[in-house]
Amino acid sequence: MTRLLSMAFRGDTFWQQKPRLPDWAPVLFAVGIAVYFALASGPSPVLLFAIIALKLLCLTLCKNRDAILKIAIAAPLLVVLGVGWANIAALSTTAAVLKYHSYGPLDGRTVEVDRSASDALRLTLDRVVLRQLAPVQTPERVRVSLHGPLLNFKPVPGETIMLTGHLSPPAGAVEPSCFDFRRHAWFLRLGGLGYSRTPVVVLAPAGHAMALARARMLISTRVQAALPGQLGAFAATVLSGDRSGLNSKTLQDLRQTNLAHLLAISGLHMGLLTGFIFALLRLAVLSLPGSARHWPAKKIAACGAILAGAFYLALSGGNVATERAFVMAFVGFGALLFDKRALSLRSVSVAAFLVLLLRPSALLGPGFQMSFAATLALITVYTIWCKKRWQPWPKWTQPIWMVLMSSLVAGLATAPIAAAHFNMVSQYGLLANLISVPLMGLVIMPAGVIGLMLMPFELEGVALWLMGQGLAMILGMADWVADFNDAVRYIKAPAPVVLPLLAGSALFAVLWVGRLRFIGVCGCLLGFLIWAQTPRPLLLISDSGALLGILAPQGRLLSKSKGTGFVAKNWLRNDGDGRSQALAAQGWQVAFDDLNWLHVVGKRAAADKKDCQPDQVVIANVYLQAHEKCLILDAAVFAATGSMDIIARQGRLQVRTALSFNGDRLWSRKHLTPSKAAMLAQKIERFTLLLNSSGLAPPNAPEL
Repeated sequence: MTRLLSMAFRGDTFWQQKPRLPDWAPVLFAVGIAVYFALASGPSPVLLFAIIALKLLCLTLCKNRDAILKIAIAAPLLVVLGVGWANIAALSTTAAVLKYHSYGPLDGRTVEVDRSASDALRLTLDRVVLRQLAPVQTPERVRVSLHGPLLNFKPVPGETIMLTGHLSPPAGAVEPSCFDFRRHAWFLRLGGLGYSRTPVVVLAPAGHAMALARARMLISTRVQAALPGQLGAFAATVLSGDRSGLNSKTLQDLRQTNLAHLLAISGLHMGLLTGFIFALLRLAVLSLPGSARHWPAKKIAACGAILAGAFYLALSGGNVATERAFVMAFVGFGALLFDKRALSLRSVSVAAFLVLLLRPSALLGPGFQMSFAATLALITVYTIWCKKRWQPWPKWTQPIWMVLMSSLVAGLATAPIAAAHFNMVSQYGLLANLISVPLMGLVIMPAGVIGLMLMPFELEGVALWLMGQGLAMILGMADWVADFNDAVRYIKAPAPVVLPLLAGSALFAVLWVGRLRFIGVCGCLLGFLIWAQTPRPLLLISDSGALLGILAPQGRLLSKSKGTGFVAKNWLRNDGDGRSQALAAQGWQVAFDDLNWLHVVGKRAAADKKDCQPDQVVIANVYLQAHEKCLILDAAVFAATGSMDIIARQGRLQVRTALSFNGDRLWSRKHLTPSKAAMLAQKIERFTLLLNSSGLAPPNAPEL
């Protein structure tokens, strides 16, 4: 085996790869994390420990052996370590999750304030008390949207409040193969989500708790007092991370113009802030008499930039995007302290490893993927640019072309990830970023930093006014571009294998040294080909049974024109369809009449249903009595299986459920008894047989 591996890597090939071997470590570790989340059930800790111990023993025994053999042992060891670390992270976040809908008094401490998709103020509470539940069954955290009269209520982090609200368990995936919010909520320790229409009562003030969070809200209040309307809300988001003032119209305009990344305190903001502080401190040190000879100005400025980044991280609340940005800045300025290159693949590798150690679940999020994709692409292109010494235009135009190239490269690197997660591509995103990013770097962030520094002296007015002028230009341009008829192009959801294939191929093309990197390019082309050929499900059923969607020649037809809007919007966007729910509901009855099915929505419709036809499929979002003639898929079934879809495979229709697709994991366990599991399996099998005799599939149904 060793001889075969040596032959595969003999000669210059292995020695060419040797400098890049450490950069593969976070990639293999990330593969292990991805394997953990792809498993149908949680791995055995005993088995993982045994494999890790065996691999470490093998590494010890081959201490003085061939380097190829060491790599062959270390590579799978890193993968297994990734699986084990993700398992530890999942087990360490174990918290109670609501099992049923709950309504009643709710007490809790405010830990986060933001705004929901419906523009309602939304609070995240911990130290939750639910009168109808025992403490062991009470979630550690809940999230509540406030739709009732607020009566001048202004949330303050750290204060204890009471309200009466509706709470439900976190919902699963809207489609079996799509993003699982229940998994996301598990790692946030969110055990319940809901809303309240009652006034909020403050039971206890914040006291000394959560001082940084209150400071963040105080900065947000001061900024929004200085800048009116959405300008102040935008500025508060950039400086403090508080998004509670942004309305849905502003968010939609920024997303449709590919400018939503300006809202997240991530690499751009952290880089601009720490870079501004670095330049300011370095100039200040160099201006001192004799400092250039006796003081390491660059290292002093780097230390100050790291401290400024740490303060910004703490002030903004420390979410995943900001943590990732701070780690990148810390690695970059730390490299300056040791006289190393600040921007290199090694610094990105270290940053990725640290982020994955802190939050393994971040690997599945678009923020992690887009941030590191853009950074890797920029460093790769910058390295090639410097090696080739391209200078086709006058030197004074270099900053312009660098901004142009940076926006183009980052946009191309992140576009597939954004399209896979959000199902849309901004047609004019490059134009919008070419104008907005220089404004952020030259005007908005420097003015904002100066405003923060002057805020204790109440002299921030002029700086915030200047910041507002830059933000006004960005919002005005976003509103103008978003009104174009073809501003956004919707993209259908890819198959689950596409994004990992694209990421792995792109990493191979970047990290491999030599001509074999063309394999990575071929892998990317194959990924896009699979994406283009991915068929959409012929039928979709929501996890409550309240909404159905049939794929027709004119697009997906929905069973309801309103209600369950979040599910309906995601179904249409996953189809690459920009229609509204009301428009997609037109023509539903014509398509549904061809099937021997009955859709029951609501208790009144269930009460009117007395009998059913032989071999009829009855889908209901309420509980129905069992019937021998027909197949009943009611609320009890969907509570166990989650959402369903029907796909065409090898000429037959097959039923997939969220339960079967996601497996029995910590965040999706249904605790089914053997008898209930057998009953569900029988229902799914009978449903499959009836589907294949129903005529649902169109004549030329695509196959997976």
